[in-house]
Amino acid sequence: MNQNAHEPASLPVPAADALDASAALAAHIREAISQAGGWLPFDRYMELALYTPALGYYSGGARKFGRRAEDGSDFVTAPELSPLFAQTLARALAQALTASGTSRLIEFGAGTGRLAAGILSALDALGIPLQSYAIVELSGELRERQRATIDALGGALASRVTWLDALPDHFEGVVIGNEVLDAMPIALYARTAGVWRARGVSVDEAGAFRFDDRPLDAPEGQTGKEDAALLAEIDTQIDPGGDYIAETHSAAAAFTRTVCSMLVRGAAFFIDYGFPRGEYYHPQRSQGTLMCHYRHRAHGDPFLYPGLQDITAHVEFTRIAEAGVETGADLLGYTSQARFLMNAGITEALGEIDPNDVARFLPAANAVQKLMSEAEMGELFKVIAFSRGIDGAIDAFARGDRSHTL
Repeated sequence: MNQNAHEPASLPVPAADALDASAALAAHIREAISQAGGWLPFDRYMELALYTPALGYYSGGARKFGRRAEDGSDFVTAPELSPLFAQTLARALAQALTASGTSRLIEFGAGTGRLAAGILSALDALGIPLQSYAIVELSGELRERQRATIDALGGALASRVTWLDALPDHFEGVVIGNEVLDAMPIALYARTAGVWRARGVSVDEAGAFRFDDRPLDAPEGQTGKEDAALLAEIDTQIDPGGDYIAETHSAAAAFTRTVCSMLVRGAAFFIDYGFPRGEYYHPQRSQGTLMCHYRHRAHGDPFLYPGLQDITAHVEFTRIAEAGVETGADLLGYTSQARFLMNAGITEALGEIDPNDVARFLPAANAVQKLMSEAEMGELFKVIAFSRGIDGAIDAFARGDRSHTL
């Protein structure tokens, strides 16, 4: 197989050891395809590429989070942009903890640990008693980075942090997931000449991965009732004669149901990029939202360097809302990241920095601009939250709640 058969010319070539790891994962995936009869649905391919133990992108050792390609990272997240993100989010979490009478936090996919460290420090400054802060993290490399970041806080705060290998059956407290839902495997469907087919992955004569569409009535192409109903709904929203690629989010919905079922009392906050269903399956979004990230460059080839690049898709928040509410949890709110952070007091937090201290103020103001701007993260990113045992709204959703659009 030509290792670089799918390589966009603009992307850097990985180091030899990284290429070896990617080749090992590719061989593992090819074997899985062979064992499945020559075809895997795309969500299974994505799961293997991201989460195969020791080799997948999120379960292996590749560096992921950072500010620049030069540091070996692939993308930047809000906690890496500014400590004011964690500080402001902590204000909303503090209100949820107080309103529910709980004192525990769980964070999924804690990245470098900066969000956890920032929240711990901010809650301590707010005088919020926190019994524990648990992190669910699949990557051993990221766990070590998180430990180093959190240990720098000092003993009192760092001692509250633990790492979980499995979720508790029941939980009272607040759950946080920043850019977690977009990393869940997605199913792909392609409509051609008015007929939907399941989009999967097979291997060509040279051993390279390729998209391969199968009829929905074929044994390997059959889909669940939720996806079938969604495809029928999409048909009513788009050009009946046009070709279309749709993603569905069964894994993210199942994860949301699990978290909300686990939640006995408290709240769960998820922050991610995406749209409600009516905007997600827009006629003009005919190629879907599947995207890959490698060294801070975005491209559309999920078969490039398996295990070394992120594979992601925008979140369809209507399905996430339905999944949470199905468990009996309340929809606490849904709004843009900009509105959420503004309601929670990010401008006040920025105002606490002396504008005459140019070396501190200008970088902080620029980061807040990126977090809030409609042209940057402010509008594309959304915040959705579910709750049990919290009466009424919290301040972060008090203005600009878009729950009615879901």
